[in-house]
Amino acid sequence: MLLVRLACVGRLKEEYWRQAVAEYEKRLRPFCRFEILEIGESRLPDSPTEGDIRRALEREGEQLLQKSVGLLCPLCIEGRLLDSPGMAALLGQAMQSPGAVTFFIGSSFGLSQQVKQSGKGFSMSPMTFPHQLARVMLCEQLYRGFQIQAGTKYHK
Repeated sequence: MLLVRLACVGRLKEEYWRQAVAEYEKRLRPFCRFEILEIGESRLPDSPTEGDIRRALEREGEQLLQKSVGLLCPLCIEGRLLDSPGMAALLGQAMQSPGAVTFFIGSSFGLSQQVKQSGKGFSMSPMTFPHQLARVMLCEQLYRGFQIQAGTKYHK
């Protein structure tokens, strides 16, 4: 069974985000082994410099990459746009080889260059979303991707 891992910077603070992710986690269980790994967001001064941000992203990136397995998929605005059928195809590819996929979601400052260059970067939209909402959206799109593969009517 495919291992789908979300490696995320930060925790979901609000209960409604946690409930939404828990619902999709329940829905995903028949299709994959689903894991969410969270690392703490680096502390920055109130007015961080570019160097402060770069160093924080590098520290976070090292921790994220240590938690990665299989096909690596950083979510970043610079990545290629991926639609729902594209997500289904990506999951199908990961099922064939290597049998695991890791999606990276960064902090409000994004992801380090090392993480962005580690795999197949993609973007869900040219718009910017809070990382908590991006996590919920990714979980829904994973579920939709598996539904597309299964040929159900969920994806209209």
